[in-house]
Amino acid sequence: METVVITTEYITLGQFLKYINVASGGGDIKAILASGSVRVDGEQEARRGKKLRKGNTVSIDDVGTYIIG
Repeated sequence: METVVITTEYITLGQFLKYINVASGGGDIKAILASGSVRVDGEQEARRGKKLRKGNTVSIDDVGTYIIG
């Protein structure tokens, strides 16, 4: 599990996927989320605007698990 430190109140899921270099643009983000491979705190998530706050856990199939810190 890797920790991703944010200095703001939250980061959106779309921004997060770009930040960890899983997606390079909106089309990539949409495809990744549509595939059902992203879970936030154990729940499947498909909204790119989902707000991630400190303490949230993001799991991406075949990529890894991250905790927002």
